[in-house]
Amino acid sequence: MSLLLNSFRSHFFKHLSCTSFSSIRGTQNLTSGCVFKLIGSTRDHPSRNFLNSSSVTAAFSTSSSASETPTTGSYLSVDIQSRQDVADMLSEALLCFGAVSTSVFEPDGGDSNDEISIVSIFDVSHDVHQSIALAADSIGLKETPVYKVTTGYHSDWIENARESFHPIEVTEGLWIVPEWITPPDVEATIITLNPGLAFGTGDHPTTKLCLLLLHTLIKGGETVLDYGTGSGILAIAALKFGAALAVGFDIDPQAITAARHNATLNNIGPDILALQVVPSNISPASTDQWQWAMKSDSVTEHGVEIVLEKEKYDVVVANILLNPLLDLADHIVSYAKPGGVVGLSGIILEQVPTVVDRYSDILEGITVSQIDDWACISGTKRKTG
Repeated sequence: MSLLLNSFRSHFFKHLSCTSFSSIRGTQNLTSGCVFKLIGSTRDHPSRNFLNSSSVTAAFSTSSSASETPTTGSYLSVDIQSRQDVADMLSEALLCFGAVSTSVFEPDGGDSNDEISIVSIFDVSHDVHQSIALAADSIGLKETPVYKVTTGYHSDWIENARESFHPIEVTEGLWIVPEWITPPDVEATIITLNPGLAFGTGDHPTTKLCLLLLHTLIKGGETVLDYGTGSGILAIAALKFGAALAVGFDIDPQAITAARHNATLNNIGPDILALQVVPSNISPASTDQWQWAMKSDSVTEHGVEIVLEKEKYDVVVANILLNPLLDLADHIVSYAKPGGVVGLSGIILEQVPTVVDRYSDILEGITVSQIDDWACISGTKRKTG
């Protein structure tokens, strides 16, 4: 939520342009010189900056200017063997220590001690061994897991990804359509995306859950904040559903580049969709990757003041990760008006009780929706006084 082939989430923190493999079955060439056989189901964890934004734009864009950009460069694909019972925790920890994406490949049957494969993507210059060792230690593993590193190439990833993306019907009358494909239902609400840029293609369960929540909430005229916007899909969707103004911010410049490109594809201008990179005090050497440093309560972008003031939004949606959802709970909710709705996703079902407990003092009427093993929590901001 994230990224090859199923999720592209610039998560904000985990976040993004990543790769996920959940839509693949059978044997596929995922990286140059390496073939993975996928057995059973896969779970994808949203991710961070991965491919160079300009190169991915070029590969997916139908415009002549973008197509002139070369799609060269490499990345590291790391196949990590993990016990099944700790795979989700290790996957999330890997994202905290430098992986740009993780995908868990589950075997059919077997017990919780069976080893399964976690495929993680790293920047080619990254110290993979240190990241895996730190991730393992952070969840209490006494030994560093066995792993294998293979070099992949952006051009291979782009070709595989483009071939794997098809129009997605989120619900009746709502389609997510890659920009190079003709919409299957011209009378439906169509969100056109270039899914090679950042997380949020509509295919990942957490994105679907947030889209369905917005589809239910937006009646017309609302203000919406997309907290960690990634591809911009949620902010764009809110406007398509009838919101008057949407704001999306992210700590990742490539995510904002992606979101602006996708806004243009949907004929949405900066007068109703404000997108902004916000500063972060994240330190590469720090394990505390969830902290922010806001310079001010508003930023001027394209002549439009992006409202970062508190208690200004009818709807706030944060499709990010467990740790930032917990650590930034008060910050996230602070943007909602009293009585406004806050949607939280990017989490698996086992994490729901922890998140609900953290937000129970600041949200009321909390409900949980789910798709497969993923969940979305929503509630209304408590009114004070």
